[in-house]
Amino acid sequence: MGYSFSSRVRYSETGENGCLTLPGILDYFQDTCTFQSESINQGMLHLRQRNRAWVLGAWHVVVQRYPSLGEEILTQTIPYQFKGCMGLRNFIMQTPTGERLAWANSHWANINTQTGMPVRLTEEDTRGYELGTPLQWDFAPRRIRLPESGINQNILPEPEKGDPFQIQHHHLDSHRHVNNCQYVRMAMDYLPAGRTVSQLRVEYMHQALLGDTFYPFILNLPDRQYVLFQIKPEWEADAYAVVELVFSDFLF
Repeated sequence: MGYSFSSRVRYSETGENGCLTLPGILDYFQDTCTFQSESINQGMLHLRQRNRAWVLGAWHVVVQRYPSLGEEILTQTIPYQFKGCMGLRNFIMQTPTGERLAWANSHWANINTQTGMPVRLTEEDTRGYELGTPLQWDFAPRRIRLPESGINQNILPEPEKGDPFQIQHHHLDSHRHVNNCQYVRMAMDYLPAGRTVSQLRVEYMHQALLGDTFYPFILNLPDRQYVLFQIKPEWEADAYAVVELVFSDFLF
């Protein structure tokens, strides 16, 4: 049903505190499902030959503890539903003794790479995947609903406008668009000092390509932060992605 692999936290994956970073956790999750696909001949080469790709639509990640440098970890993925053009997966990161460190839910769309449009799943798309039981956790919906910006309400702050920047080659992955985890790395540049993230949600709306310009908007609340990477320099414009970072000291 699921697929897992073991590893140790490398120095190159740690942050200033000597622990695996939040983007590092996401990298492990993404690597796990990639390894599973490769193991059942549903990997990148096979998908490319069929003009297919799995594109991540949304994350909801919960972090109980960030593992430290050298710590042994086991990362597992559990695909649990195929419907229409969508596939849903859970992820778990834990210690060899079973301490659960982080877990997640994710929504993926199967697309035709020639048209960029989602396509209904066939038996060939799902071949080799054994569906498991989804995690019993109150995961949020795929869509991220923002609080009111504060323009018409005095109780919420105004969104801050960050400096626009262009997408560079190092932001891209093998699909030649901005990698899922890069959005989180970018968003964490706006994280208030001294804050630790215990939950992450990301909704991906538009693929970003080399040379595209991101217009960041940041909405800071007492218990969380929203970072929007807008297509235009306007708060109400369409976004490439919305990132929600929930702070740990309000949860534990």
